Amino acid sequence: MENLLRPLIVVGGAVLLTLFIGWATDRLLTKADRRHPETPLWGLLRRGRIPYQLVLCAAMLRGSYDQAELLQDQKVAIGRTLTLVLIGAAAWLVIRIAAAVVETSYSRYARVHRDAARVRRVRTQVSLIMRVVSAIVGVVAVAAMLLTFPTFRAAGASLLASAGILGIVAGVAAQSTLSNMFAGLQIAFGDMVRIGDTVVVDGEWGTVEEITLTFLTVRTWDERRITMPVSYFTSKPFENWSRGTPQMTGIVYWHVDHSAPLDAMREKLRDILRECPAWDGRAYGLDVTDTTPNTMQVRALVTAKDADDIWTARVTVRERMIRWLCEEHPYALPRVNTADALLPPGRPNGFPSPDGRTPRQRRAHESPRVDR
Repeated sequence: MENLLRPLIVVGGAVLLTLFIGWATDRLLTKADRRHPETPLWGLLRRGRIPYQLVLCAAMLRGSYDQAELLQDQKVAIGRTLTLVLIGAAAWLVIRIAAAVVETSYSRYARVHRDAARVRRVRTQVSLIMRVVSAIVGVVAVAAMLLTFPTFRAAGASLLASAGILGIVAGVAAQSTLSNMFAGLQIAFGDMVRIGDTVVVDGEWGTVEEITLTFLTVRTWDERRITMPVSYFTSKPFENWSRGTPQMTGIVYWHVDHSAPLDAMREKLRDILRECPAWDGRAYGLDVTDTTPNTMQVRALVTAKDADDIWTARVTVRERMIRWLCEEHPYALPRVNTADALLPPGRPNGFPSPDGRTPRQRRAHESPRVDR
């Protein structure tokens, strides 16, 4: 009877105590979250309740397993398994706590500072810092797990002796990966590009959606995802429309007839922009920038507070101006000139032909006569 009750009491007590402590801790965090709504720290810490309970349960079972006297033949294997679970759960808990602290700091910074560019910069740095912390904790946890095996401890001396050669080989083999990692750190702390920036890369316009230590994802306007190595942004030029102030100036072109009413077009442009919410009111203008034998090129300049609004302002101006020209001044639209060419002065009948006759005389001679 004692052999049956002892393991039940030890294992069941550890599980019940773990559940009770986990429930009590969760209740305390919930109350703290309600009392302090200005900070999300306590609510974020509740995300770590599962690894927290795993740490408690594994630690209790590992410490009381000898008193349970259960499966003594497998004592070493079970003890090592509980140790591995304890190390893994502890690493998981540390990552969750670090993420809660970092996200809380970022949310406070975002509430205090109104500059969107600075907030995006801190967000980029925070995300990369969390990835670095997670990688370091993971490596330490795996190393601690491996050290629980005597075989790996015995091989430690030989591994350290060959660390130099292995480091050289690994550095040559992972040269591209290491360069991308250093480029990711350079992007994060060099403020070259941030999450949420509007960029143009390889002719594609989009928004930076994700930045990691090795790659960067750009979400295009048509919801495609372009994944590029971060080393691209440190070795090649690219357009960052969010760098500095987000204000932008847009250009709209039209090809119209030479008789187009430019003054009326300037007034219409002003009226269109006054009715367009995307225009920020800073500046506008309309000028003739080029001419061809049949048309002239008219350019309009409009301003907006960011890249999204400048796109809306441009398409609105382009569409409404063309509609107005079609309705009010159709003669100003491009057309093919089919009128007779003006003849040079002094030769009203045109150039003479090789036989001395003018084109009119030649047409009259070649036209058939009708006998009446």
